Amino acid sequence: MDNRTCPYPTLGLYIAGDWIDDTGNGVIPVLDPATETRIGLLPKATARHLDMLLDAAANASAAWGRMPVQERAAFLCAAADLLRARSDAIAAVVTLEQGKPLAEARSEVLRSADLIEWNADAAVALFESEGTRIDGGNAISLVPVGPVAAFTPWNVPVLSPARKISMALAAGCTCILKPAEETPGSAVELIRAFADAGLPAGVLGLALGDPAFISDHLIRSSVIRKVTFTGSVPVGKHLAALAGSVMKPVTMELGGHNPVLVLQDADIEKVAKASALGKFRNAGQICTSPTRFYVHTSKFDDFVEAFAAETARLQVGNGFDPENHVGPVASERRLHAIETLVSDTLGKGATLVTGGARLGSTGYFYAPTILTGVDGESAFMRDEPFGPVAGVFSFETVAEGLALCNQSSLGLAAYVFAASDIDANKAAAGMDSGIVGINSFSVSRPDLPFGGVKDSGYGREGGVEGLKAFLVTKVVAR
Repeated sequence: MDNRTCPYPTLGLYIAGDWIDDTGNGVIPVLDPATETRIGLLPKATARHLDMLLDAAANASAAWGRMPVQERAAFLCAAADLLRARSDAIAAVVTLEQGKPLAEARSEVLRSADLIEWNADAAVALFESEGTRIDGGNAISLVPVGPVAAFTPWNVPVLSPARKISMALAAGCTCILKPAEETPGSAVELIRAFADAGLPAGVLGLALGDPAFISDHLIRSSVIRKVTFTGSVPVGKHLAALAGSVMKPVTMELGGHNPVLVLQDADIEKVAKASALGKFRNAGQICTSPTRFYVHTSKFDDFVEAFAAETARLQVGNGFDPENHVGPVASERRLHAIETLVSDTLGKGATLVTGGARLGSTGYFYAPTILTGVDGESAFMRDEPFGPVAGVFSFETVAEGLALCNQSSLGLAAYVFAASDIDANKAAAGMDSGIVGINSFSVSRPDLPFGGVKDSGYGREGGVEGLKAFLVTKVVAR
């Protein structure tokens, strides 16, 4: 299978159990980032469509919330099984519209199935242990917050929607999903798995189209009782302000400019190999992607050399070719943003170790790039790269290294590499971030709460904490 033979789904809204591909309000072209060819047309929801989605979510809310959690969990587990059975076909859609290598796409689909199943099982355990307790004759219960509006990004177009949908549905909330307009086909396939699992009509809806129009309409509606968003800091701040103006609780996951602290006793060869794989996975388009590497001065030169050598082994190209390790970035807009960031940073005196240029004239391919000598006023230090670009810096003392790591206004993930567990744990305690990985870049798991501090947002997804974000505590006092 390749770009030419991969079937792309018909794009449509999912409203009250029906698929609607009404294009009367116009369409948005969906492009293959590897070839720049059009692969689909995204229908734009109207206000009438959104009101239909809201009515369906409201009408289904009470029955879904009252349904025994074990029955809700069964629907989720059935959807997870369908994702596993369809993983090859869905992965091809992901690669076609997002660009990541097919093996990465398949892994994302399978991880999404595991995540859905984990949330189903965790919800059963949570409600059985904490659903209702009696305290002095008073009843204290966990109840669903109500219909949810979920907004998801293009970089993990199955995993992010799967996380938000499964947490909301497991908790007893109905949900309307608005996926990124760059990757709607992945969302359609995910929704179809839930629909084919027999999910009652109205419990889950899909809105496609103009993001500003849809978010404004949904968040202002009295039907929506909770907002969850993953995306950029500026958009997140706007949506949080909008939700605040109508008193809606929000979960905001707004990305990061994630530091790596490489201590003096770290195994440089192992760290360099892990760094090349961790940094350039999904072409660096992961919110937890390491971006700023702070290496003890005694190991700086060795690390740069080893990191560059490992990076040179990565082959860039079409994600359908199994020989390729890195695909294109997701859009022309992202390509231009990376080109501008690197140009500005080099213009302010940075040294280019490797990469630093677009590859070819067709497709949004950019060479994995390593920079040193980055100026503190450069675009690289101001802006999250969200692409295949890394900066390497040196430090003398751990205190200095931590200060450098913590200087960003973002605080999602951070990483420490060290031979000594004691030193690694001490450094992790000093990291100003929501998540810290020790000797590993793998920090996102279904059982762990996920989220950041500072401009990286607030609230948590994943783990029991993520489920509880879709619940409120209700007291019946006597």
